[in-house]
Amino acid sequence: MSAPFLNREEAGRALAARLLKMHFAQPAVVLALPRGGVPIAAIVARALGAPLDLLMVRKIGVPWQPELALAAVVDGDHPEIVIDDEVANHVETDHDYIEKQARVELREIERRRQVYLKGRAALEVEGRTAIVVDDGIATGTTVRAALKALRRRNPARLVLAVPVAPGDTLAALRSEVDDIVCLSQPFPFYAIGEHYADFHQVSDDEVLAALASAADAEHPGPGDS
Repeated sequence: MSAPFLNREEAGRALAARLLKMHFAQPAVVLALPRGGVPIAAIVARALGAPLDLLMVRKIGVPWQPELALAAVVDGDHPEIVIDDEVANHVETDHDYIEKQARVELREIERRRQVYLKGRAALEVEGRTAIVVDDGIATGTTVRAALKALRRRNPARLVLAVPVAPGDTLAALRSEVDDIVCLSQPFPFYAIGEHYADFHQVSDDEVLAALASAADAEHPGPGDS
């Protein structure tokens, strides 16, 4: 089976086109999950004429299988840890391990905040349409943590928008959001990267370039349209 998306840019254009048709209430803000979600979210933000911010969340993997999400931690005034109960019931790890790894991941979140945002305060989402964008979802643990933390910030409407995800994961996330926009729900689903021809690891430089492109579109210079 050929990959449905050539790369994140193509996926971003397709996702933006779908979102534009939904005519969400304004004002809206787009929130990307770094790093892979940022290039897609930048395209969405430019298309919607909305500001772009980052939703800092990090996965906590199973000790012997780091790619399998056991929990996730979200930055904020009160960092939130969300545990995947299904995974936790099948692996033998204690809460001390999760707490220790959460502290490690919070340090990486702080590093990214300084590199990407240079101390900029988080954008206000209360009373706005908040559109959360990533390049895909697998188990949903990381995204669930992000959505739970974002809901506490009282957006008027919370939207999850991704190019690809398994149907059962989306069904499990529906109670966390007001709308879900997903372009492809393949079955069987093994990994996000299988659904992109180019799914390279996004670098810090690419994140910065995407953020800059969204900021330029939000604040055009003299003579820009």
